Amino acid sequence: MLSGMLGKRNIYLIGPMGTGKSAVGRHIGRLLGVTFYDSDAEIERQAGVDIPFIFDREGEARFRAREREALVALCQKEPIVLATGGGAVLEPENRKLLHDTGIVVYLETSLSQQLHRVGKGRGRPLLKDVDLPARLAELRAVRDPLYREIADLTLSTDNRRVARVANLVLDELGIKPEPLDVDRA
Repeated sequence: MLSGMLGKRNIYLIGPMGTGKSAVGRHIGRLLGVTFYDSDAEIERQAGVDIPFIFDREGEARFRAREREALVALCQKEPIVLATGGGAVLEPENRKLLHDTGIVVYLETSLSQQLHRVGKGRGRPLLKDVDLPARLAELRAVRDPLYREIADLTLSTDNRRVARVANLVLDELGIKPEPLDVDRA
């Protein structure tokens, strides 16, 4: 059972692209036996198209509106583990929603590790046709203070495997996974 800080029953993973939010979130969900959601995947499911298509056809402003709608719907569910998109914290309303309805975990990583993980930036609209290191540094400069503003916990994912990060999150939050119910025949 997930019950953490101040009785909040949801865990929200925030941070820049390439920090492992989705992989870590999926692992935490499995450990706790709760549903995992990825807000970007939910946006794609609802729109019926991928995020690069939304950016190309509708622009970033419409994508952010879709993101807001998805977050409002997802944050009403509990208990859940949610990985947000890297820019979800840009809107003050999103920051308030995440902070008020769940335990917010900021997964951070070094710029060099992030560059390694995002590769050439394919499938990431904000990294299309740009100087990748400069763009990631620019996004970091704007978003890092916003992540820190709402984070209940900050953890580095540098040189750590998914399972290690997931276990560190739970340890730091004082949440113990329930043992799996295994049939013994």
